Amino acid sequence: MTKNQPTAIGDQLFKFKETLDQRKKYVKNEFQAYGLELAKELGDWKNKSLYLRLAKTVDRQILERARYFVKDQNPGAIKTPYKLFMWKLKELKKSKTDLTNAT
Repeated sequence: MTKNQPTAIGDQLFKFKETLDQRKKYVKNEFQAYGLELAKELGDWKNKSLYLRLAKTVDRQILERARYFVKDQNPGAIKTPYKLFMWKLKELKKSKTDLTNAT
């Protein structure tokens, strides 16, 4: 293969999976695995540290509800699932604080 030819998609996916497998050896806690899986699912790998922090600090029920909200949308309907996830997370946190303040 010469430098002018594009790389095959299969080669790109193999390289991506290889890199992902190498990173798994650094995961020591459950919240780290969950945060990385969330980043992968939302297609926002560049902000994986944000999802790690969310997995560590935010109630898992709230994260799961926001995650399933995004998963329930039509796959082609949303261009940026991570933005929808963050919006829903904000709304869920807001409703939770509204409920605690009302009691």
